[in-house]
Amino acid sequence: MKVVILCGGLGSRLAEETHIKPKPMIKIGNKPILSHITEIYEKNGFKEFILALGYKSHIIKKYYLKKKFKSKIQTIYTGKNTLTGGRLLKLKKYFKKGENFMLTYGDGLTNQNIKRLLSFHLKHKKIATMTVVRPPVRFGKVILKKNQIRSFREKPQNTTGWINGGFFVFNYRIFNFIKGDKMMLEREPMQKLVKLNQLMAFKHTGFWQCMDTMRDKTFLNKLYRIKKAPWIK
Repeated sequence: MKVVILCGGLGSRLAEETHIKPKPMIKIGNKPILSHITEIYEKNGFKEFILALGYKSHIIKKYYLKKKFKSKIQTIYTGKNTLTGGRLLKLKKYFKKGENFMLTYGDGLTNQNIKRLLSFHLKHKKIATMTVVRPPVRFGKVILKKNQIRSFREKPQNTTGWINGGFFVFNYRIFNFIKGDKMMLEREPMQKLVKLNQLMAFKHTGFWQCMDTMRDKTFLNKLYRIKKAPWIK
């Protein structure tokens, strides 16, 4: 089964690094976060990747040309300013009617069981399945009574809601919901799927972390350095 990884965004909130390289090439430990993502899929048995490139695409292409990989990895330029839905639409010709495929972003890590995600998708026979996660809280939670601290928890996990965690499974029919380069996958297409009862949620309560900011990058590198990176185990 093919895995699409969206690698074309500007990564403006990590401008300290993305002014010289695309966000998926920012290193966690000794290799780009993109390599960590492909390895998550590989250890679950998925070894065919399509990288949807955009901003500074030549850097990612060079990385995959100069090394040998066990998996099949295609690098496809999908435009510098194309939005997420548009990037996927540009890959339509690489899929057959009725085919299911994986898709995720080039900046998120998880320890979820991808094979279980696929089984969930196939069982429900819908057009799309989205992994949903509890949003990590960025700051410690303090409970006060008057001016005295009664409780303090360092960065507890938010338990009141779910957010899009990436790590999707789509059926080929998703292409019927995307029109043009300037369409975000997460907006009109997803909203239409919801109305048609064609979007399932795969709940993941284990580790998940995206790399949106330098704080996130520092956190992920710390986990890697002290050998407590859950996505590797």
